[in-house]
Amino acid sequence: MSTIAPAALLTGERQSQMFLLPGAVGFYFAARLCITYLFFQSDPPTGAIVSFALNLLLLVVVVFYAFGPASSSLSFALRVPPFRWVLGFLGFGCCSLIWSVTVSEGIAFAYWSEMAAQVLMIVILLRTGSIEKMAGAVMKGYILGACLIALVEWFSPTMYDLRPGNDDYFSPNAIGFTCAFGIFMAQYVARSSKGWRIIVAFLAISMMRSLSKTTIIAFAVGEAFVLVRDRSMSRKTKFALVLVAFLVLWAFWGLIDNYYEVYTHLGNQSETLSGRLGIWAYVLEQAFQQPWIGHGFHSFRNVIPPFGDFEAWHAHNELIQQFYTYGVVGIVLLVGTYGSFYRMVRRLPSPATRALFIGLLLFIIVRGFADTENFDLSFPLWAITLISLMLAHAEDPRRDGSTELTRGPSLSRQQGAKQRAALKAYPS
Repeated sequence: MSTIAPAALLTGERQSQMFLLPGAVGFYFAARLCITYLFFQSDPPTGAIVSFALNLLLLVVVVFYAFGPASSSLSFALRVPPFRWVLGFLGFGCCSLIWSVTVSEGIAFAYWSEMAAQVLMIVILLRTGSIEKMAGAVMKGYILGACLIALVEWFSPTMYDLRPGNDDYFSPNAIGFTCAFGIFMAQYVARSSKGWRIIVAFLAISMMRSLSKTTIIAFAVGEAFVLVRDRSMSRKTKFALVLVAFLVLWAFWGLIDNYYEVYTHLGNQSETLSGRLGIWAYVLEQAFQQPWIGHGFHSFRNVIPPFGDFEAWHAHNELIQQFYTYGVVGIVLLVGTYGSFYRMVRRLPSPATRALFIGLLLFIIVRGFADTENFDLSFPLWAITLISLMLAHAEDPRRDGSTELTRGPSLSRQQGAKQRAALKAYPS
């Protein structure tokens, strides 16, 4: 008896330590947004170098952490269609460095490597233990990182347009997106631990404070879908959520009204709809000059000039951004990645989980009409990898040797049909 207690204690301690690293990785994915803003505004290149160094350091730690027998093989990941599209996107992006219109091939490769390293970290982490628990730890880390971003937002001075942050180093649009993405992850985690619901409320209020118009509208669309299609929530709960949403909107109405006045009279015209139309038109004109394979990774700011005082970092439209960067191939990769993710989620047996992740995809697509990322997809590649592998593993009947059950006499006809469908969905 005296040896069992210490052994159990050590096992519990090891299990708790096991999820510290994936939690730290998820935390970094969210918190990196404020690194330059907090510490390197006077020297942004150093901030970028520090961010690259932290990314590389985390990758090295993850690789050393993963030494030893793996709980799942890489072949499993390659059977998951959204992950194959992610690899296709990364591979074509790397190839595009050959013809990319960039000032520095080294800097372009560094940005591409950072994006690829994030995907690699997720794949390695998910191979080292229970995929569901590892993915949950990454999500929880990201949620806490989003909370840090929200705290920094609340203590940040406001800009001329009443929004917090900084257009160059701590963009209100990026703040809003990080909070919104953290909310969707918290909603998934909260199904097993209700304490995370308080964090959902905090992130939702912080997202509203960012006054990121595109993010707020896209979030409303995604969450409306979740409320309508999630049958696990009672009508009373749904009504309470809608009521709280209206109360938050009412509380912010004075600020929103003042922001609208500034936005329409003193705001940057490139940030208005008419200004966005001008950006889209010019970027499309340039994109059609290289329509098949695009101008290449990290080429946008080297080709697209400033629009008056406004210097665009991207096309402010995901479809146009991918068409400009990778041409027709980029459109195929974008549609293929999101379409593959949607088909996978649509097959999920849980209506609540299906509604949540379709709502997340709707949020990404709607946001993509007026905003996107510099290099990554609006739906980050690491997040597609994380969620896809987690869901695929949960639905793969072979993960515990259960393929033999399809031959057992005790298996019901309906259960056998479900397993045969799952095996067909994830062929070797």
